[in-house]
Amino acid sequence: MNSPLLTAPGAVAPFEGSADPGVPWHFGDPFAEQRSAARSVAVFDRSHRAVLAVPGEDRLKWLHSLTSQHFEELGEDRATETLVLDVQGRVEHHAVAANTGGTVYLDTEAATAGPLLAYLTKMVFWSKVEPRDATAELAVLTVVGPEIPGLFDKLGLPLPTQLGVSALEGGGFARRMPWPGQDAVDLLIPRGALVDWWQKLTDAGARPAGSWAFEALRVESLRPRLGVDTDEKTIPHEVNWIGAAVHLNKGCYRGQETVSKVHNVGRPPRRMLLLHLDGSREVQPEAGDPVVVGERVVGRVGSVALHHELGPIALALVKRSVPVETELLVGTDDRVVQANVDPDSVPPDTPGLGREAARNLGR
Repeated sequence: MNSPLLTAPGAVAPFEGSADPGVPWHFGDPFAEQRSAARSVAVFDRSHRAVLAVPGEDRLKWLHSLTSQHFEELGEDRATETLVLDVQGRVEHHAVAANTGGTVYLDTEAATAGPLLAYLTKMVFWSKVEPRDATAELAVLTVVGPEIPGLFDKLGLPLPTQLGVSALEGGGFARRMPWPGQDAVDLLIPRGALVDWWQKLTDAGARPAGSWAFEALRVESLRPRLGVDTDEKTIPHEVNWIGAAVHLNKGCYRGQETVSKVHNVGRPPRRMLLLHLDGSREVQPEAGDPVVVGERVVGRVGSVALHHELGPIALALVKRSVPVETELLVGTDDRVVQANVDPDSVPPDTPGLGREAARNLGR
């Protein structure tokens, strides 16, 4: 569905084939929008995300048995992320969850919401849960920036603690998230009130911002996106979802054997890295393009973004055997560009590399 905010002043519609159809791409200056999110506060229309609702007294125990997250430890008015894996431990679904008011709300990519709901419905059996599509009921807005406390205070809104949830007057809730950036709050508000909420937030000082800016901040935060930074072979360890969306102190869910085995006795075959792309050419690679060393394909490109400070960047799944200092070529046909790995993006479980190594060298 198309957001009514596509007709807001200054809104520019997304390009054909965008991963974010139906919401504004930007509002005239995507780099200024990013700077506002980094230095003050900006609001993003993410109403194209789907929302599923799982009410019922067995909801936490039931979701605990089906997903990678420890839902039995998820308290009231708390949030988390979760995955549904296949039997080989490969990622099928990702969702951000909030347990509030007797319901767990799962917001996810619109393209995968139907299959996720079909899977959940199939797995109900005798459990006291009633999963449903709540996309027509709730829409997602995301506020990002260090001035969120002042914005919420001005509007008289409750500001939840990190990964906490607060009810909003008139329906919906606020969910505080650790990304993108260091301070973000998702607002899941009644869909019919989307325009009113947008006006309220922008009148109070939040800068209107589009998907271009949000994606650049997400890439900078090293947060993967299902179907863009993942493929049919992706396991959680490769894309920074261990800890955030996978709880290691639980078992008895589909794919758990792979999660445990890789964590305890092995390493994933690939790792998600941040690439700095050569910006001297106007062309850039696209999601799914190869990452090449010499004649050898060593990975795949995921999200590509133009960042207000870092320039052209991308997330890519690259074979673990590729040295970090290797100069890469990314893209295909007429959009091949050079790329270098950001060493700070290397997962800390890699000996001698990454953030942990940098910290050790400074001791």
